[in-house]
Amino acid sequence: MKLQLVRHLWGVDLGQDPTALFDHWKTVGYEALEFPLGLLGDRDRKAFRQQMQDRDFLWIPQVFTDGRTVTEHVASLRRVVEECLDLSPLFINIHSGSDAWSLQEAEDFYGQVLDFESSVGLPISHETHRMRYFATPWNTRPILERFPDLKVTCDFSHWVCVAERLLPDCAEIISLAAAHAHHLHARVGHEEGPQVSDPRAPEWQRHLLAHEAWWDEIWNSQQARGMQISTLTPEFGPPPYLPTLPYSQEPVADLAAICDWTAIRQAERFSKRSV
Repeated sequence: MKLQLVRHLWGVDLGQDPTALFDHWKTVGYEALEFPLGLLGDRDRKAFRQQMQDRDFLWIPQVFTDGRTVTEHVASLRRVVEECLDLSPLFINIHSGSDAWSLQEAEDFYGQVLDFESSVGLPISHETHRMRYFATPWNTRPILERFPDLKVTCDFSHWVCVAERLLPDCAEIISLAAAHAHHLHARVGHEEGPQVSDPRAPEWQRHLLAHEAWWDEIWNSQQARGMQISTLTPEFGPPPYLPTLPYSQEPVADLAAICDWTAIRQAERFSKRSV
């Protein structure tokens, strides 16, 4: 199994010439970019996509469902996925559903999504994300048990934040999520927030190592399932995810450096796996 590094565009200044960015990302080892289709205007989209293709970058669209009802969320999912299909995405990463739904509503939604996924023939991976139905381990568990073919983008930083603990009582649920993991958002969260200030700092080592143990479990499961490619996005985000100093609002760390450090560290860890 090969690890494929993915660079997100969250917090990236797209007003500048992307040539230097693309060249740097290639040097780090990124092979794909993850961003919403609507992030770029129609004119910029064509030029940006051409730059991506010239450098052999793959694309993972990040999309979002919306609406008040299950029917509206399904309709929005169909619409945004179909908008992406002609640009040959690697797969779809989606913020799906609502944390306000009942279990019955969630079962209705995810059942319809799996039918749609089968019809378009493109993997759809649902992110464990606050505000969405997979915001907590306990919401997620019955849906994954009900739908063994459902794919998940594991971002456990959200669960750590929502649960306000490093999930010592969630080993079985994490293993279940790992067994459904299609994509990995490698961000380190803490008990009071979805992102530590700087994962390189010694005060966050306990949190980093806990997350890395979960990522190892995902890689082991993916390999056991016969996956040839494992994708990883070091999805540390800009302010207010990245803490800032009061008054000046200056970030306390370099976001691009954090993302690159995480990508390189995980690639090295992956290469040393004994599995």
